Amino acid sequence: MTMPPVSPSRRLIVNADDFGRSRSINEAVLRAHRQGILTTASLMVNGDAFDEAVALAKQHPTLGVGLHLTLAMGRSTLPHADIPGLVNERGEFSDDPVGAGFRYAFAGALHPQLEREMAAQFAKFRATGLALDHVNGHLNLHLHPRVFRILRSRAREWGITRMRLTRDPFWLNARLDGGAWAYRVSHALIFSLLGLRARPALRQLGVRHTDRVFGLLQNARVDERYVTRLLAELPPGDSELYSHPSLDEFRHEFDALVSPQVRALVPAGNIRLIRYQDL
Repeated sequence: MTMPPVSPSRRLIVNADDFGRSRSINEAVLRAHRQGILTTASLMVNGDAFDEAVALAKQHPTLGVGLHLTLAMGRSTLPHADIPGLVNERGEFSDDPVGAGFRYAFAGALHPQLEREMAAQFAKFRATGLALDHVNGHLNLHLHPRVFRILRSRAREWGITRMRLTRDPFWLNARLDGGAWAYRVSHALIFSLLGLRARPALRQLGVRHTDRVFGLLQNARVDERYVTRLLAELPPGDSELYSHPSLDEFRHEFDALVSPQVRALVPAGNIRLIRYQDL
C-alpha cells in the first residue's frame, strides 16, 4: 500500500521586541499572546515599564521571555561614571546606531565598558527570576562583531542557549511585499554577512537558532497583509517572525497578531507555534 506523503514540518516563533519599553507595548504583548499568535517577547531591562513587564510575564508562564540587549537608542543599566564612553550623563546610549556601531568596532577603549554593561543587563534579567528563553539585540546589535564576540566568550556564564540569528530571506520577502528597496537590500546584505560569520560559532557553542528570521526587512511594517502572505508561503523548518506591537505607535503590528484571518491560517497551514525554548 502506498503511504501518503508526509507534510514537512513548519514551526514558527512569533516574537515581540521591546517588551518593557512602555505600558502600551506591555499591554499589546499580553493581549497578542492571550488572543493572538504571539509566543515570545524580548525584555528591555531598562525600559520605563520594566517592572510591569516582569510582573505580567510571571502571570503568563506560557510566554517565553528573552533578553533584548540594548546598546543604542535606550538606557543603560550601569551609571554614566562606570561607562562614560557609552552613555551621556543621563545614562542614555546614542540615538545614532550606525555611529555607535562604528565606535564599538574601532574604539578599543570602549570594549571593556561594553562588556561590563552587557554583563549588567544579563544580571538584571537573571534577578527577575524569569527563565531566559532567548537573547537578541535592540536593532539586532547582538550580531555586531564586537558585541557578538563578547556574547560568544561569555555564553556559558550568562546561560545563553538560544539566540536570534537574523537572516531574513530577501527573495521571499520581495515576493511578499514591495517598496523601501534601498533599506531592504542593504539590511539583507549586512545581516547575511553577519549571519554567515556568527553561525559556525553558535554551532560550536551548541546555541540553537531558527533557520530564518522574518521582520528585519519590513522595518515596522509587519501588518496583516504581510503576515497573511508570509504564513501562506512559510518554508519548512523553524522560523521566527518578530514585530513591535503596541497599542499606539505600531497598532497595525498588534492588529496583525490578533487578526482572526491570521489566527485561522496557522492551523490551516499546519503551522506549529513555538517558543525558542522549544527548539
